[in-house]
Order: sequence, then C-alpha cells, then structure tokens
Amino acid sequence: MARVKAAIIGSGNIGTDLMMKMIKYPQNMELAIVVGIDEKSEGLAMAREHGIATTHEGLEGLRAHPLYKDIGIAFDATSAYAHKVHDEALRADGIQVVDLTPAAIGPFTVPPVNMGQHLDQPNVNMVTCGGQATIPMVAAVARVSDKLHYAEIVASVSSRSAGPGTRANIDEFTRTTARAIEQVGGAAKGKAIIILNPAEPPMIMRDTVFTLSEGGDEDAIRRSVADMVAEVQKYVPGYRLKQEVQFERFGDNNRLKIPGQGEFTGIKSMIMLEVEGAGDYLPSYSGNLDIMTAAAKATGELLAARRMAAAAA
Repeated sequence: MARVKAAIIGSGNIGTDLMMKMIKYPQNMELAIVVGIDEKSEGLAMAREHGIATTHEGLEGLRAHPLYKDIGIAFDATSAYAHKVHDEALRADGIQVVDLTPAAIGPFTVPPVNMGQHLDQPNVNMVTCGGQATIPMVAAVARVSDKLHYAEIVASVSSRSAGPGTRANIDEFTRTTARAIEQVGGAAKGKAIIILNPAEPPMIMRDTVFTLSEGGDEDAIRRSVADMVAEVQKYVPGYRLKQEVQFERFGDNNRLKIPGQGEFTGIKSMIMLEVEGAGDYLPSYSGNLDIMTAAAKATGELLAARRMAAAAA
C-alpha cells in the first residue's frame, strides 16, 4: 500500500531536522514537499538536494502546488501565530496537522502516553520539548499511584540550542508544559521551569522531575519509570535515566510544605534524565529540539498507519 504523503511547513532548524529523520528512517509516510518563506534557506536547499519538492511561498505556495491534493499529513514547524492561520486552511482541506508550535489548538499529545486517544483528531499538538521529555515520567508515576498530587519539572537546555523562537516563548513554554503535566501526565497540579545553560562546550538536555504521589510503592514506581523510558527510547534512542530514581517519604509527622500548594503526605520521587540528540541535522547536544522532531515523526507515523488501515478497510 502506498505510504501517506506528508508536507513540512517551516524550513528552519526544527523543520530541517524533521525532514532528515523522515528521509533517513522512512516508515508509513513519504515526505512530498517542504515549505518555507526564504528561497535561499539551507532547509529548502537540502530538500532539493534529496529530490523533494519545495516552495518558498509559504502556505499559499503549498496550496497552489500540484502535490497539495495528495497530502494527508502536514507538520507545522513555524510559529504559534502563523499556525493559527495554517491550521484553519489545512483543516478545511481535510489535512491532518501535527503542530510543533506552542499554539496548542489541538489536544496535547505525548506518543507513549496518550497518542492512541487522538488518532482521529484533525490537529495534534506536541506540547514543548520539556513536556515531551518529562511528561512520560509524570505519567509513569501517576499510573501506579492512587493520586498524583503534584509534579514539577526543571528542563535545562544548552543556550546554543535555544533559538529566537524558544527565547521569545519562555512564558508560553512554562504555562503550556504545566497544563500538559496536569492534562496528560495526570498530576493534580503541575509546574514547569526552563533553564538556558550557557556552559561551553554545550551540555546535552537534562531534566529533573519531582512528583508527590499517594498510594503505590517505590518498587512499582521504579518499574513503571523503567518501562516508560524503554517506550520513549523506541523513537528517541538518546533518552535515558541519569541515575536511579530517588525517593523520600512524608507522613503526618513530617508533612511536605510546598509554597502556594499546601501540605502533603506521600512519596516524593525524583527522576533525573538526559536527552542526547541523534545528530540527524542538529548537533547531538540539542536533545531538546531532537525530542520534539522525533516525537512529531512518531506521531505522524501512527496517524499515517491509521489512515492506511482506514483506506484498506
């Protein structure tokens, strides 16, 4: 059966890395066209070198292209502002959209946690890089606990891998990630912090996840976390635990006090991760960007498989 044809909108770093992943690791999708707004951009030049159609006239150029009628899935790697316009047009034309911007028009999607719930959605959102790295761990604790009262994540990324878009969207990053920690991860309350690390040579992405859960036990959490790490590694090989999960218990005689949240009892878990990029286009220290493009591709492959199955039925 023919693979589902896909388009990438945005020929910057994110779009180009996603393009290289789709070229190197083909599955259910065939990348048909890459869309940009700068005719001389490196991303469009690389696409042409690989025999992929391009347009530098943005969405209108895509919609006017002869290949447009065959596109089933479009990846938007532009900006939240532009995505609102793109989504309206693509949705009207019956094209499923994978959103790599902070627009969050469609449901938050983290492949190993909730992708199965959104296969028929017209638009799915990839949250943030910190969300893709840490929400699987939050969900791993939640699924073996009676209640996950609180989850806090700290994402540390190399300042070199934080471009103007990331820097301009810090507030959106923290708010979006916190909401997704609650809606997808299962925490009653979520909090997100991002740190831009100026170290030289650049450090790879590192994330710390703190959770406070009720019920369950340390062994169950440890196993659940290990199982979830293995799931993420299927599409992000450089995703790994930095050390064993650390635990601390809080009872009625030593309640944990979190400013603004109150007092809690239960198990405090600390999960430390690092994410090394695959180096398909971006440098390996840019694990924060790599996990976004890898998650988007994994999502697209599942959407394409669903479309292929429906066509064969």
